[in-house]
Amino acid sequence: MTVVSAAKSRALAFLPNKVKNQLEAYADAASTLFEVRDPRVLGAIGPSAVRGTILKRGKQGVPTIIPASHRAYFDWSYPSDFPEMAELYSRAKRGQWNGDDLPWHTSVDPLNPEVPLLPDDFLGWHRADEFGLKLDAREKAQLRHSVTSWMLSQFLHGEQGALFAAAQVTEAVQFFDGKYYGATQVMDEGRHVEVFHRYLDTKLDKLYQINDNLFVIIDALMNDGRWDMKFLGMQIMVEGVALGAFSTLYKETKEPLLKELLKNVIQDEARHVHYGVLALREHIITELSESERREREDWAFEVALLMRNRFLAYEVYEEWFEHKMSREQWRAFITGSPGMERFRHLMFARMVPNLREIGLLSDRIKPHYDRVGLSKYFGGIAADQLTGDQMLSDLDGLPRPAAAANEEYALAAE
Repeated sequence: MTVVSAAKSRALAFLPNKVKNQLEAYADAASTLFEVRDPRVLGAIGPSAVRGTILKRGKQGVPTIIPASHRAYFDWSYPSDFPEMAELYSRAKRGQWNGDDLPWHTSVDPLNPEVPLLPDDFLGWHRADEFGLKLDAREKAQLRHSVTSWMLSQFLHGEQGALFAAAQVTEAVQFFDGKYYGATQVMDEGRHVEVFHRYLDTKLDKLYQINDNLFVIIDALMNDGRWDMKFLGMQIMVEGVALGAFSTLYKETKEPLLKELLKNVIQDEARHVHYGVLALREHIITELSESERREREDWAFEVALLMRNRFLAYEVYEEWFEHKMSREQWRAFITGSPGMERFRHLMFARMVPNLREIGLLSDRIKPHYDRVGLSKYFGGIAADQLTGDQMLSDLDGLPRPAAAANEEYALAAE
């Protein structure tokens, strides 16, 4: 511990817990902005960060009005201009499903140890003593219920953001085959909002407010008028990380209805991220100036930091432990828990390779990713080489189809 941090700890020790935690929350928010070095990125994210982390616009208990700005791109000749997107559109039409067909009759008891929402080791109880956490078996089950509800709540809020962004992107994308595909994604996202809300409302009976960092990202995307930034933010960053998050929960849970729900959502999300890679790859590599490309590269890195900080579940902390431990202690506990480590691994394993594939992982930016521990994902497989079926086979521990295995070998050899 440095002299400065020791002095800070002594000063905070004399404050009431509520005041101390509020100051620590503001410090967390400020630290996100202080990490941003590029003034253009700060200009894009900064106002949203103030609205989300300082003003708490997502937690006012009323609908949030976010100004949206973008150009709608019309083409009256209706060209067939992107064969790969046309194929993705065909796959999306075949892959549509009805949320009503899920086995909603399944009885879900969040506290049943025989059918756990999350495994017992998810929160790392072997480290609980050092943080002064004393919970009996039932309290541990209740906390796992809360953490699962919190994760699914953030999925729900993210899907609402994706629904609105997908509608904007469909208007703004400059490929007509991309507009066809975009229309299917709007339908997908509406269905995801429906099924996540229904599960939270009828099975878990618990809904958390939107996480501040997630609000910042959605607010920034809705305000940005550039079509490729909406694509980058939603299709590559938010959807890519969501795909990893859904995959982790699919692998971890033993609850059959939730597992079936996530199986369907993962199939959709795999197409969504594939769409983002197709739309952005040529645009970023061949059509942007080097200055514009660098701005997007820096923006993606800053959002990656927000994503890393997104899954700290402060909303659960405030409900359960605000009076028992500091935010700093909670951050250490939740960050070091085995389940959240597995969460972050799959999240970034899905996101970082897609940044590489679209030209936003240059030698200039790589040291920044290395500094925050994300360089191990540089060589992963991008979304255009990985279908939903292949992802599910990996998660279920089944052998991949031969074609997928050969693709992976070829990519590794390159």
